[in-house]
Amino acid sequence: MANKTLIVSCALALLSLASPALAGPPFLCHPFDISGAKSLPWVDGRDWLGVRGDYDVTHLVADTEALLTPETPTIVRMETLRRAAIYAAADRALAERLVAALTARVHAAGAGGRTGALAIFDAGYVLEAMSELAMHGHYMGSDAGTRGARVAGLAQPDEGRALILKSASLRTDDAGIAFALTLISKTEEQQPHLSKARAGAKQDRLLAANMARLQMQ
Repeated sequence: MANKTLIVSCALALLSLASPALAGPPFLCHPFDISGAKSLPWVDGRDWLGVRGDYDVTHLVADTEALLTPETPTIVRMETLRRAAIYAAADRALAERLVAALTARVHAAGAGGRTGALAIFDAGYVLEAMSELAMHGHYMGSDAGTRGARVAGLAQPDEGRALILKSASLRTDDAGIAFALTLISKTEEQQPHLSKARAGAKQDRLLAANMARLQMQ
């Protein structure tokens, strides 16, 4: 019953999405398939809200940063950041620390280069996820509504998307970033990102698996 409630709740969060298989805020409601790659602790099979009660969230910021290495595939980054945003939204101060830490990584990495582009992507993802939760949490059930209220105003609409677009301009061959942009773009703006993601998925098994699940191939 709980799983069904979560599915219905996410479906009620109205957004323009890339695929009929994906309902609800795209950076929150859909767990990405990372094929067993290391990420933050999570309860599988719980749809979007799989937080573990035994996870010590005082380690969240450090754990998240440790997982976001230059070698971490974009899809794995997305799932790690999705989980981090949901955990952090349980406490406003924690959410602020997470955003501050990821923003600081952007400045530390510098404005350009591939490493800097990943830091920009990470900050953009979390800001977009926080914005989605603040805007649509009340459609997604009481827990999400409470989390959304806690992070209200932490990110502005399109702030995260602007950073992800910037990261895409620095990593022009990163099909995973194109996939992320497809998910959050308006229908009329999706095609260039979708085409790049589809082309890249031919050499990226993990990306291909996630696009297949969303009927995007």
